[in-house]
Amino acid sequence: MNGTSGRLLTLLSLLQGRRDWPGGELADRLEISGRTVRRDIERLRDLGYPVDALTGPAGGYRLRAGGAMPPLLLDEGEAVAIAVGLRTAAGASVTGIEETAVRALVKLEQVLPSHLRRRVNALQSATATVAATGPTVDPEALTVIATACRDRERLRFAYASRDDTRSRRHVEPLSLVNLGRRWYLVAWDCDRGDWRTFRVDRLERPSPAATRFAPRTLPVADAAAYVKQSLAAAPQRHQARLTLHAPADAVRSPYLWGELRELDAQSCEYRTGDDSLDWLAVRIGMLGVDFEVHEPPELVERFRELAGRFARSAGGAPSPTRRSTPAAGLSGTVTGEDG
Repeated sequence: MNGTSGRLLTLLSLLQGRRDWPGGELADRLEISGRTVRRDIERLRDLGYPVDALTGPAGGYRLRAGGAMPPLLLDEGEAVAIAVGLRTAAGASVTGIEETAVRALVKLEQVLPSHLRRRVNALQSATATVAATGPTVDPEALTVIATACRDRERLRFAYASRDDTRSRRHVEPLSLVNLGRRWYLVAWDCDRGDWRTFRVDRLERPSPAATRFAPRTLPVADAAAYVKQSLAAAPQRHQARLTLHAPADAVRSPYLWGELRELDAQSCEYRTGDDSLDWLAVRIGMLGVDFEVHEPPELVERFRELAGRFARSAGGAPSPTRRSTPAAGLSGTVTGEDG
């Protein structure tokens, strides 16, 4: 590769990595003159890249979106991150994205150098994911919502609550939050005058309201914390009470939704809930600590079913069902509420 071609690729990579570039800064990064920068910009335009000149005292350049998808230049870290993300997306909770992610992954892995393919394969083989089940979301809806969050533009949409009550909502969207297999929108509800959490799979026909808004301050640290707080406070179909065999301050997991109460130096009580018994079992299992389930009884039975299934899949015979002994931290003693 000659010097001009290599410099053009570096220039293109810089333009793809940042929205605006002052001409002088590009010249310094490439160690060339401003006149050479202008000539290289013209070469990129001749190749079909839509590079706009910026007005102002220093001038500058911006690579805008064109009518076709241009080739992207990725460094090694970016290529590995995208490949792993595509593999994960193949089992995601976004409607129709699985096949698209696989096609994109095939294209990317065809051009990855062998040492990067080994890195991707090593990372993927050491990573466990839980396949998505239950409701999925429309990728176009996610795009519309994400754009409104970025542009601080109000949204209108139809919404079905947990009891299937239908309503029209007018909100100021703050952020999308992905927790496990579900997507949530955190937004200020203009009609109710308060913050709300919306399940995206229950949301229909989101559309921009063509009105900008000034951002409000969320009452907690971030959007993810607000969603977890909202889920913990909302009534759930299945309410669980467990003993976790670990100190309360040692339990760290993105699936920790609920209340922890210290029992002693080595254990704590955990209360949580969910509308889905299967998802409740998965979340508890992903905490990474041993536990005993005290209630509800149906959750204990579900863990026994899962323990037997796992034992069979590993080639071992399932243990006899006993209601008094925890099975490797999966099932537990059934007890009633105190009092």
